[in-house]
Amino acid sequence: MTNNTILLVEDNPDDVELTLEAFSRNKIANPIYVVNDGAAALDYLLGRGKFAGADRPPLPSLILLDLNLPKVPGLDVLRAVRADAHTHLIPTVILTTSIEDKDVIDGYGLGANAYVQKPVGFEEFVVAVGRLGMFWTLTNVAPPNQ
Repeated sequence: MTNNTILLVEDNPDDVELTLEAFSRNKIANPIYVVNDGAAALDYLLGRGKFAGADRPPLPSLILLDLNLPKVPGLDVLRAVRADAHTHLIPTVILTTSIEDKDVIDGYGLGANAYVQKPVGFEEFVVAVGRLGMFWTLTNVAPPNQ
């Protein structure tokens, strides 16, 4: 089951704050659940650990995924998301500082729906995340619940 929640997978507290502020400034009111490492993202998405059983939250309608994560790297999270029957259709956007060709190619090769480099400046970041949020939450037609 999916809902309108956005899962933000980001280990940098400053980037979490910037992303939440960008969504707020752009009046994107979707609930955002934040996890700070790849292992926690997989637990959330696959219903493991503290998210197992009755405590399992609904699947998000969008995943914003950093690549440089502790415990489990972002590309490995993406690989696991695409390999699982319950999560493989969730739109997943890589939101990272890396613009390395290899990361871009690997991200798309593993099934990322978009790859966005985080702008350095605050205002540019707000604009970029606002556009991203508006498209994926208001314009895009998400796959139906499975």
